[in-house]
Amino acid sequence: MSRSETLILVVADEAPVRRVMEMKLRGGGFDVLIAPDGERGLAMAVEHQPALIFTDYEMPVMTGLEMSERLKSDPATCEIPVIMLTARGFLIEPEQLDRTNIVQLLSKPF
Repeated sequence: MSRSETLILVVADEAPVRRVMEMKLRGGGFDVLIAPDGERGLAMAVEHQPALIFTDYEMPVMTGLEMSERLKSDPATCEIPVIMLTARGFLIEPEQLDRTNIVQLLSKPF
């Protein structure tokens, strides 16, 4: 499946975060897919090949960091960039980032 240049996947367990992200991205002309946890986000990324993924760090089932590591390890998803949403002041170690597709960290609230 080819990657859509306008498709963005939002992976977050908090409904208000999902709603705000979806509204803003759709308003910017993007197509948006929503997943409530990392496991479903990973499956959707494999199936739909989005151009970009926004993910929360802390989620049930599979964290955003675990999902990002799995994305990088799969040849089908290894080039999809990820923007990680984190709680203010939360840091991810550089060696952890090296195992992911994370290209940017954004602190919440954003």
